[in-house]
Amino acid sequence: MIRTKEIEFVHLLEDNQNILHKICKLYTADMDSHKDLFQEMVIQLWKAYPSFKGESKFTTWAYRVALNTAISLYRGSKRKITTVDWDNSLQNIRYEEYDTQQEEQLKSLYAAVRRLNDIEKALVYMYLEDKEYTEIAETLGISEVNARVKMNRIKNKLRTLINQNGEM
Repeated sequence: MIRTKEIEFVHLLEDNQNILHKICKLYTADMDSHKDLFQEMVIQLWKAYPSFKGESKFTTWAYRVALNTAISLYRGSKRKITTVDWDNSLQNIRYEEYDTQQEEQLKSLYAAVRRLNDIEKALVYMYLEDKEYTEIAETLGISEVNARVKMNRIKNKLRTLINQNGEM
């Protein structure tokens, strides 16, 4: 039975490891930190897997465990994980159809997102991944109404931050 659970876990993880990589990119700045965080998230997922009852989608559960792992490590445990330098990341994401104005708007958005707290970043990340509010709420351990209210507040906060940057 244990072997079956192990094989099942490995298959689910292989099919959904992009979730972990995206979260690692959000919370780390270099490949070594990325690998360390990825490994820590896999360990935490494996430890928690026996408690996964299938009441939610595996991806929702994995988001929750992975985000909690990233946030707890980021918040100052023994390991120091630095956040992604969004300005440098933008240089790697060049799309010909974007004009200069759009690129500047993206830079402003990323600069504003960088100023959000960990939970707000996670909420924005999932929102931008087109996750339903029910899944966001379940992943973050809050009510759906709370997720919607928080997202509206974050949108307003981002508008304010972007406007402040534009005036500087």
